[in-house]
Amino acid sequence: MDWSELRARFLVEEDAAILALHKPAGISVTGERHDTDLVEMAAAAGETLYPVHRIDKVTSGLVLLAKELGAHGQLTRQFNKQTAEKAYLAIVTPGELPDTGTIDLPLSVGRKNRVRIAAPRESIRRDADRWFVADADLLDTKNYPSRTEFATVLRRDDHAVVALRPITGRRHQIRVQLAWIGHPIVGDPLFDKSGTHERTYLHSWRLGLTADWRTPPELALEATPDADFWRPIQAEPNEPADLLRRAGELLRGA
Repeated sequence: MDWSELRARFLVEEDAAILALHKPAGISVTGERHDTDLVEMAAAAGETLYPVHRIDKVTSGLVLLAKELGAHGQLTRQFNKQTAEKAYLAIVTPGELPDTGTIDLPLSVGRKNRVRIAAPRESIRRDADRWFVADADLLDTKNYPSRTEFATVLRRDDHAVVALRPITGRRHQIRVQLAWIGHPIVGDPLFDKSGTHERTYLHSWRLGLTADWRTPPELALEATPDADFWRPIQAEPNEPADLLRRAGELLRGA
């Protein structure tokens, strides 16, 4: 698929300053050494884009790119200041997930540049609906405070669907935090080496930012997951719409 086809097929929103795409799983945003990425594809076709944020190659859904540097600066500052509103969806292994919860586990970078929780796994504590580690249990290494709020949208014997709001935006944050509390994302190659799933079931669903060049001065973006995202739960035809509605309600109330 060339850039013009990809751009047209996966367009979510565009104006003079930004381009928002519904990225398929398996395509990188930027900076991948061995893979062709969105920014590189655009550049090869004569279009310069500046990534406002990044989502992992294995993650599908919303990615926001700026077409000019003024918008890029305004938008990236909101991500840096943690004022951008972000919502993700994930299908995870089930268990004792509360209706709503907070994962307050700092991250660090270990051997081979792998992201991990900045404490021994056995030191992770749960108090009501919050997972955390005591300061005394932190490893003697640089750590990055990382917080994710979530709501459980669906529980089944074999899978659960969760909606997530990452307050911070660390690399692999959602993937690592969920795995370390015992609910890894289905198909995530960081934690599942079996290769039995076609993709990783993590989706960048919604973004909300201030955009002073627009009227009203805001960006409210949404990428509805494709049918393949719901494959693990064998969703009925009308079920995804009901799950998305419930996810929105739960995140507003979280």
